[in-house]
Amino acid sequence: MPKRRPDHVPTRSCAVCRNPRAKREMTRLVRTADGSVVRDDTGRQAGRGTYLCHDPACRDQTTAAAAIKRALGAEPAPSALAFEVNDAAK
Repeated sequence: MPKRRPDHVPTRSCAVCRNPRAKREMTRLVRTADGSVVRDDTGRQAGRGTYLCHDPACRDQTTAAAAIKRALGAEPAPSALAFEVNDAAK
């Protein structure tokens, strides 16, 4: 079995701006089996996922909702887009 590379940092692209960033610096949203879109704070929830970066322009609710609908094919729940003020500072 190959060894893990200690310098490897997984990257994901933001659904809104499409810029690649470190996976741990982004918020994951998941379409669950019942079709609802929820925030995944653990990063391990089952389902189709997409990521949003912490840029304030990407956190705009109308822009984010359109990008999430395009990426996941489902409307996000309003609670999934209710980002806390301290989330933007991460």
